[in-house]
Amino acid sequence: MSSSLLEARDIECRHQDHVAVNGLTLRLERETIACLLGPSGCGKTTVLRAIAGFEPLHRGTISINGRIVSSPEMRIPPEQRHIGMVSQDYAVFPHLTVEDNVAFGLRRVSRSERRARVNRLLDLVGLQGAQNRYPHELSGGQQQRVALARALAIGPELLLLDEPFSSLDVELRERLGAELRIILKEQRITTLMVTHDQHEAFALSDMVGIMSAGELVQWDTPFNLYHQPINRFVAGFIGHGVLVRGTLVDARTAQTAMGRIQGSQHYDWPAGSEVDVLLRPDDVVPDADGPLHGRIVREAFKGAEILYTVRLRDGTEVLSLFPSHNRHQMGEDVSLSLAADHLVAFRCDQGT
Repeated sequence: MSSSLLEARDIECRHQDHVAVNGLTLRLERETIACLLGPSGCGKTTVLRAIAGFEPLHRGTISINGRIVSSPEMRIPPEQRHIGMVSQDYAVFPHLTVEDNVAFGLRRVSRSERRARVNRLLDLVGLQGAQNRYPHELSGGQQQRVALARALAIGPELLLLDEPFSSLDVELRERLGAELRIILKEQRITTLMVTHDQHEAFALSDMVGIMSAGELVQWDTPFNLYHQPINRFVAGFIGHGVLVRGTLVDARTAQTAMGRIQGSQHYDWPAGSEVDVLLRPDDVVPDADGPLHGRIVREAFKGAEILYTVRLRDGTEVLSLFPSHNRHQMGEDVSLSLAADHLVAFRCDQGT
């Protein structure tokens, strides 16, 4: 049996004359939690709807568990795909109790088994004793848990989540996200989520796909997306960072005004090539005895840390994270050192 549960091959989706998804290919391994991440209008929700069976394909195929479920010539109905789906508006039925909402897809199961399964799922999502309550008696987070329990009730091979926490406040979103990852891993459920929130994507997912203008730009681990972005778009979209001008010394080393940066990635460009080098805030660290000197020109309070923009003496602006208790004033001079242990470079004459 193939290790991949879901496979999309060169799929294209259109909305009238607009190509919403263009030549997307991805494989989702069993028991993996993955996410499609990108700006609004990039096509990520269209991909999810195509996988669920709500969007037709103009090109390519979608397979679940080795069986083609969508192609330009055929489309298996959503209810026959053995997929659970949770939408951003929860879509719980207001006229049904929590128990009946969760049991909605279990019509062919005996009453005793249905009740037992509902009780197990409500325990799993932290809603013990809520069987007889109605959605209007629940908070937004509780309604989201009901929607998740209902999606899990049918024992889906694949769970699809469309912006599942978008309407919740930040604290609740983070807490539910952490709880959801634990549940999905314990239940060994293969999951594909769509979000525009990279913190949410990184916290929940084993794999993340970055989308832009209907195309899948990079499909990788959160660590690699942050530290080894494939192009300038991913580098700019993921996390914070700046590009500083440098010159390639050899296949793994670049010289910048801040010093030499070396990594394990191999670049085939000739020595002397002008490059833009990506520096993340954790590549430039506060150091009272450091060789880099600059002035704070902007700040962003992050709670435990403060993200400072520091303008160095040569005019280069870099980002650096300082502990929150080590606060500085705007315009204050600080010293830094370079702590980059990897090299991410983009050739200047190629634009990517």
